[in-house]
Amino acid sequence: MVEQQKILISEDLSCVGQVSLCASLPLFAALDFNPCLLPTALLSTHTGGFGTPSYLDLAAEMPRIIEHWQSLDLKFSALYFGYLGAKPLRVILRHLTDLKTEQAKVLVDPVMADQGQLYSGFTLEYVEQMRHLAKRADLLTPNLTEAQLLLGENMSTAPCTITTAKALAQKLTEVFSIPAVVITGVPLIDGTIGIIGAELKDSLTWSYQQKRLTGHYFGTGDIFASVLFGGVLRGLALRTATEVALKFVTEAIKRTQVAGSDVRYGVNYAAGITELIETVQKRQEE
Repeated sequence: MVEQQKILISEDLSCVGQVSLCASLPLFAALDFNPCLLPTALLSTHTGGFGTPSYLDLAAEMPRIIEHWQSLDLKFSALYFGYLGAKPLRVILRHLTDLKTEQAKVLVDPVMADQGQLYSGFTLEYVEQMRHLAKRADLLTPNLTEAQLLLGENMSTAPCTITTAKALAQKLTEVFSIPAVVITGVPLIDGTIGIIGAELKDSLTWSYQQKRLTGHYFGTGDIFASVLFGGVLRGLALRTATEVALKFVTEAIKRTQVAGSDVRYGVNYAAGITELIETVQKRQEE
């Protein structure tokens, strides 16, 4: 039996709500990885709709965790970075080489902005630091606002064309020398939402479009990025993994809508995990 690949997941842990670590950990485990955690912060709930959560920044503890791992000669062949925060980001930049094997694959989801503005508590200095981490990624998954910020462009919520969105994704691969970029949640001029992919090799670009689903659903970006990266690590082509992740998230949202669930607690993705595993296995065999 092949040993499970160890993947490091570094982002916040929100005790209530299927976001960040609460979503990423079970998905990577379901896809037959051995998830290892480097939490960046501990929150009583996520920040959407539950009032002001308690917040414990774990940046001071992170170097001690890494030091212990170094004593064990423990490094990871896959690393997933989600929501970090200013101090944890500095820790990651300082210790990334200590955490990864030479051939490790790194996904960076540069969580810091949406809808044309930075999230509360984030600054342009943070954006600059995130650019340094982006340069060390193999796969980058920003939304449209984050892509614009990383490139130093004006943030805009205006719908764009597929051509413009593809050019933005391709520019990210070139400016940061990133093998692959997937921009999520791109509002397009025909009223649909697009996911735009670009691969540095051969300057390849592609896209998926679908109707905008009503409502706002917390954690879907974390779920999408986790399934996407898991699929890629399982050997799926980036475009195929993107299609699988998009379908998985869409079905989770639809189940949540049908049930009339309180969306603050996240979407029902768990009911689709068995089908996800079967889909990934089938795509591996194609």
